[in-house]
Amino acid sequence: MAIEFKGKVAIVTGAGGGLGRAHARALAARGAKVVVNDLGGGRDGSGGSASAAEKVVEEIVAAGGEGIANGASVTDHAAVEAMVAAAMQKWGRVDILVNNAGILRDKTFAKMEIADFRAVLDVHLMGAVHCTKAVWEIMRAQNYGRVVLTTSSSGLYGNFGQSNYGAAKMALVGLMQTLSLEGAKHNIRVNCLAPTAATRMTEGLLPAELLARMKPEAVSPAVVYLASEAAPTRAILCAGAGSFERAYVTLTPGAFIGIGQDAADQLAAKIETISDRDSDIVPESALDQGRIEITNAQAAAG
Repeated sequence: MAIEFKGKVAIVTGAGGGLGRAHARALAARGAKVVVNDLGGGRDGSGGSASAAEKVVEEIVAAGGEGIANGASVTDHAAVEAMVAAAMQKWGRVDILVNNAGILRDKTFAKMEIADFRAVLDVHLMGAVHCTKAVWEIMRAQNYGRVVLTTSSSGLYGNFGQSNYGAAKMALVGLMQTLSLEGAKHNIRVNCLAPTAATRMTEGLLPAELLARMKPEAVSPAVVYLASEAAPTRAILCAGAGSFERAYVTLTPGAFIGIGQDAADQLAAKIETISDRDSDIVPESALDQGRIEITNAQAAAG
């Protein structure tokens, strides 16, 4: 059965261009009423104009959909709450939140100013926190919600010159892990998307022939799926150029060493065994690490 969003309301941040625009249009094409949020600033977060969001709404309406533009900065919690209130006043519910807004301030860690580190965290991490917090009680009350957090391979695996961006993006995985547990009984499913696409954010980073294959529209099917009633929860879905993968945070079985004076030396000697991934697991929660450690200790004690 085809995925459709008739009667559903979605908020997409950073939707004035690039990935966010593609996501908003894809959701609207399947029947969602969409709040197109975009501050309209530069790639580094400077400036601002609502015109980009308004243009995307015009595109959605021209295609037969329904949407409203919003120029709130995701770093401004009061403005975010006002955006959600406007959606509630117009449509009476919020079912889907796609946290897509982001900025880049790339430099090596040695040359990066603390202000540039904090600015990127404020938009990517705290921006997602502000938006998710603003819809959380609504989703709990209606016993339905789909939240998509935008992570990145730069956070999952690292990328030279992006310590601020990578830290923010990996933090969103941690946010997802806990929110998915807390939202489960209210049918709120929380997932991460790690996109690869040719957007204003990736200009100058990839060769032109590769960028031509990496249209934002090639990522949006992942958002459509993660926003659907059939969505999983706690997934890290990767997407780019029409290819889709899944990333995991795993844990090896480890080995018991004890706390003797030579524990650090034993750890060094057994690190290959401890690192062996033949029987690694995807933990269901933070408690699983403790369970493995206690099991290993009990086994060693006989």
